[in-house]
Amino acid sequence: MDKKAFTKVIQEKFKIVRTEAGYTQDSMSQTVGLSKKTLVQIEKERIVPNWTTCVSICALFRDSDILTSTFGGDPLELAQVLSRGNAHYPQYNKEMLYWEKLEEKDGWRLEKNKMNDLYRVVNADNQAEHASYLERQAVTFFKQKTSE
Repeated sequence: MDKKAFTKVIQEKFKIVRTEAGYTQDSMSQTVGLSKKTLVQIEKERIVPNWTTCVSICALFRDSDILTSTFGGDPLELAQVLSRGNAHYPQYNKEMLYWEKLEEKDGWRLEKNKMNDLYRVVNADNQAEHASYLERQAVTFFKQKTSE
């Protein structure tokens, strides 16, 4: 796959990714940084999104089932390889550098980012399931998951 084919696929999947995420055209255009008119043109397949828009879609909707199944894995990783020609994976645990464990119970972890005060709840598979800048929201979600 090359960049041209990649952008064509993003164009074809644009609307379904938006609806999968529960976004309106207005909220999607604001999130991605497009005018609503441009977004509509992309969704109607009248114009092809530029490379920057495609990469932002892959980054913002990285966990999209639609994108993951379409590309056979992480869409952002594919965009990185298409852009750079390769992907390099550091051999250290970045999570430990930035995330402080506040509480752990039944395989769930409540963590706080040391740099930006973002809170998240991580499951036993080390997948973040909830993130918020509001500590009480993260704590509430953590308590719901650990009391089930």
